[in-house]
Amino acid sequence: MNKELIRNTNFRIAQEDHSTSDFIADDIILSDKLTSLAFTGQPRRMTFILVALCTEGSAQFTIDTQRHDVQKNDIIIISDRHVIDNYVASNDANGLAMMLSVNFFYEVVNDVRDVSLLFLFSRNHPVVSLNEDEVQTFKDYFFFLKKKIAETNNHYRRDLVRTLVLTMFYDLSNVIYRVQQIENKRQTRADAIFTQFIKLVEDNYKHERRVSWYAEQMCITPKYLSETVKSVSKNTPNEWIDKYVTLEARVLLKTSTMTIKEISDELHFANQSFLGRFFKEHVGMSPSAYRKQ
Repeated sequence: MNKELIRNTNFRIAQEDHSTSDFIADDIILSDKLTSLAFTGQPRRMTFILVALCTEGSAQFTIDTQRHDVQKNDIIIISDRHVIDNYVASNDANGLAMMLSVNFFYEVVNDVRDVSLLFLFSRNHPVVSLNEDEVQTFKDYFFFLKKKIAETNNHYRRDLVRTLVLTMFYDLSNVIYRVQQIENKRQTRADAIFTQFIKLVEDNYKHERRVSWYAEQMCITPKYLSETVKSVSKNTPNEWIDKYVTLEARVLLKTSTMTIKEISDELHFANQSFLGRFFKEHVGMSPSAYRKQ
């Protein structure tokens, strides 16, 4: 029997709907029919980055078991690894969707550290309301990108699309600055360290939880890493690592048929009892109680 009920989204399958989508293979897909995205049914783990605008109607869904509601003029930003489930939409729901492969995204934002703040923000705020000017700006980018993607005879098509996506991300980052009510300034050294740390945690939290290990990978001292992460995010490195471990445990308990022992092994706990104590400390109940809830 399949232990893992969470299916991965499939970037290639999403290319099959030629009537509503334009794409560059393995890089980017644009769809002007949000309803064509297949998030119904069982939970799905994102294997690409989704940026979507709701243009009509409403919808609701969970991201990593947390419910989110979407209305007209809301933008949705979901990065890879997150689990989408419980998707329900009104009959008139529609929108514009852009899907980016992870490889293409990192190629787009290479050496542009401040753009990554958009995705750091989206982890806690995946749905944000736009004003009318911001909605029109997103639509302008979307349809211009569609036009350029359709120009298959343009020798520089991919470079043009990559540049346009980067420019669009800057505008989206400006939305985040508005929401956060902070000054529009370049990323500081502290912000860059925090961003690098979060990326390392995302890739390694299942098997590495020592702050000293992360500091070593970043060529800084554990004390400097701890002070910097705390000053930027108000949370310590240990708290961030524990958040990722706790979140993955929640998701696996709610959306898979893995036993608690199997989840313990997946998250590299010494045994099931260690997982139980860790989970109760951070969630307030045992893994079995959480699963039954």
